[in-house]
Parts: sequence; C-alpha cells; structure tokens
Amino acid sequence: MKIRSPLVIKWISLLGAWLIKVYMGTICVRVRSLVGEFDPRHKNLEGRFIYAFFHEGILLPCSLFARRNIHVLISQHADGELIARVCGHLGFSTIRGSTTRGGARALRQMIDVGRTGHIAVIPDGPRGPRRHVEQGLIYLAARTGMAIVPVGIGYRKPWRLPTWDKFAIPRPFSESWALAAEPIAIPTDLEKKQLEAFRLSVEAALNRINEIAERVANR
Repeated sequence: MKIRSPLVIKWISLLGAWLIKVYMGTICVRVRSLVGEFDPRHKNLEGRFIYAFFHEGILLPCSLFARRNIHVLISQHADGELIARVCGHLGFSTIRGSTTRGGARALRQMIDVGRTGHIAVIPDGPRGPRRHVEQGLIYLAARTGMAIVPVGIGYRKPWRLPTWDKFAIPRPFSESWALAAEPIAIPTDLEKKQLEAFRLSVEAALNRINEIAERVANR
C-alpha cells in the first residue's frame, strides 16, 4: 500500500526514526577500515568520499553515521518521501533523485555537496536486483571526482525478511560489523565504454567486503 498523506508520512517517519535509534542502540557495533582510515565519524578525515552499501543492511549505517556530514541520495520512487523524512529525522541531509532517474538536478547537488561533505548511495535500491551495482554510481563518482568506499555490513545471525533484498534485522544486543574497503577511484575523464568494467569492479568489491563482514560477525 502506497502512503500519500503528508500528515501520515510525517508521523510514520518520526516513529520510524525513533524506533531505529532505540532498537539499534541495543546493538554492539564494530567499525573497521581494511586499508587506511575512511570512517566518516572522524572530523579530521582527509578527502571526501561516496560510501556505498547494499539495501539489506541499511539499518546499521542509518544509526551509525547519523549527523556526520553525509548526504544520502534518495530515489524519487513512490516511497521516497517517507524514506527521506526518516533520514532527515536521523540527522542526514538528503538529495532527491537517483543515479539513473532525476539525475541532472541531483547530480548538480551532489557535485556541490562533494566539495564539503560525503555522499551515501545504496546502489541496489530501491527495488534491486539484490547486491547489484548500477552504472549510475560509476558515472556519479567520475563526475564528482570522489572515490567510492565499499562498505560491508555484517550482523550476527540476523532475521531476514521475505523481500527482494532479504532485508536484514540484527538481533537485539548482538554484535554487528561495518567494514570499509579501500576506496576505488574512478577517472574523471571516464569514457562511456569503460563504465561497465568499473561497474563490475565496484560490484565485486562491494560483494566481497559484505561477505567478509558477515564472516567476521558470525565467526
């Protein structure tokens, strides 16, 4: 069922943000970078990055990186307004559009944001396919000059919803991991014929770091 009422969206988004804060507050979170230091919570972090993580693990980044000068790219699909409101209540700034739809305006905003802040992208959202990266992410990185940091999310024996992404819900008081892989730089003079090669490289890196995070969380 699609939610259209502004008043309903307002109250559901407030409740959703509150539930995420409270529930994820029970989770023991470990954050590591495999190479160097790319944790956006550090004020003295050198450089600006595009953080990419898959849709199924979104609960951890939503709670962990709130209020950290990260702008989240939210698709213009039907449920986008609700998601944008939830992100806003959690402390994120949002950019409406996507790497493939509503792109021109969103791209201009992201180029401006990239001068002073970071960007978070969910490359397989909002409808999948699961753990798939679209070429739009590569194009965005090339245009902004920002390197892509693949982020793996691992929960210990999470519950999984019967959705397209097998959405993961960590168990209360369990241990979860967020692992940042080495940033992947995309040439600013990238040609169209090179997009697919870089897309495959980023997709492989993102899948690999997720598999590592899941193994660590369930070791």
